[in-house]
Amino acid sequence: MEKHNHTAVTKVTEFILMGITDNPELQAPLFGIFLVIYLVTVMGNLGMVFLTHLDSKLHTPMYFFLRHLSITDLGYSTVIGPKMMANFVVHENTISYNWCAAQLASFEIFIIAELYILSAMAYDRYVAICKPLLYLVIMTEKVRWVLVLTPYLYSTFVSLFLTVKLFQLSFCGSNIISYFYCDCLPLISILCSDTRELELIILIFSGCNLLSSLLVVLVSYTLILVAILRMKSAEGRYKAFSTCSSHLTVVIVFYGTLLFIYLQPKSSHAFDIDKMASVFYTLVIPMLNPLIYSLRNKDVKEALKRTLINWCKIPI
Repeated sequence: MEKHNHTAVTKVTEFILMGITDNPELQAPLFGIFLVIYLVTVMGNLGMVFLTHLDSKLHTPMYFFLRHLSITDLGYSTVIGPKMMANFVVHENTISYNWCAAQLASFEIFIIAELYILSAMAYDRYVAICKPLLYLVIMTEKVRWVLVLTPYLYSTFVSLFLTVKLFQLSFCGSNIISYFYCDCLPLISILCSDTRELELIILIFSGCNLLSSLLVVLVSYTLILVAILRMKSAEGRYKAFSTCSSHLTVVIVFYGTLLFIYLQPKSSHAFDIDKMASVFYTLVIPMLNPLIYSLRNKDVKEALKRTLINWCKIPI
């Protein structure tokens, strides 16, 4: 039967997620590991959201963007994590047709928004280091909200467009997804319809999103590097670099993983390799981000101490 012949296609009402591994000896250890990772992710990112909101000394543009980075980290890890962990404790991890579409759309909203929030953070660091006297004039509250609301609105449009486009096509009766969540590439592999147009659209959007946001980061950090090298004071260079090091670490890990997955030619995709990379950026990176920013940031550590001291003083 040709791929575009839909006459004998059984309507799919649910999917089976194969998960990370089918080795029964690994199920319990992996469940324990990912449960700890997810709990640390939730506590770390929620803590960062509340800390940057409650502590007045963190009411600056940098921590405003950091708060929204934590929101997106928490968002897509929660969309993926609990359902993935269910695969370790149930015999057959199913997800309904509509929930699969909802998971895909929600994941794309948060992951695309994070790309542009990271680029907004790079621009913020550029203004802080290269135009310090104009920093508060340029990074006004209105500008900050534009820089975060635009990614949220744009990512919502793209995610809904791609999800509707994908789920309008017909599946081949096979409902087995060789992955641990509903993602575009595994879903495309079980479509009956001609997927060339969809694959081209996904390639264009993913390529443009990655490269355009990465371009902002690269230009910002090139200008920052030039400004740092021009500084005469070694202390000034160290201070300028230290304000960027945490963000730069997050950017390198996050963009590197995404470029590895989404900009490969279709023929070279190996789902087992993609699974490991996807686990890293959907679960491990959201856990690492708040740790990187808290362990390497004096302001965050001091704010945490102040908050804990204030809470301890509250009479019970």
